[in-house]
Amino acid sequence: MPKIIPVPDELSKPFWDAVNEKRLSLQHCAVCDRLQYPPRPTCFECGSAEKLEWKDVEGKGHISTYIVIEDGRLNRRMPDQPYNLALITLDEDPSVNFYSNLPGVPPYEVPVGAAVQVVFEEVAPDQLIHEWQVVS
Repeated sequence: MPKIIPVPDELSKPFWDAVNEKRLSLQHCAVCDRLQYPPRPTCFECGSAEKLEWKDVEGKGHISTYIVIEDGRLNRRMPDQPYNLALITLDEDPSVNFYSNLPGVPPYEVPVGAAVQVVFEEVAPDQLIHEWQVVS
């Protein structure tokens, strides 16, 4: 399936730099002790901007739910339809969610509730992305 090649901006650059080192690093607010993704200029929970830091996380989660994309409008993804789009909940902080197509899981066969682990895939020279893979 074609992947989007990220174009980091000033806010997301620390996230993508960590991904390129095969680490999952999220913003952490030292004021309210919350993780957040995607990166934002202020804490989503308390609004603090001064106490946002980057923190590595284990990259473990579980599949909360999913849908199957059968009629997407993105031209570059049409040949891959149908495909899964799963909502991944981070175990370290259940308020943090990611989306993944779950590489290797056939459409309609998503094991809701199953454990997943972050994996990294090269999409361009020197550029990785994060995906989520079911843990056997």
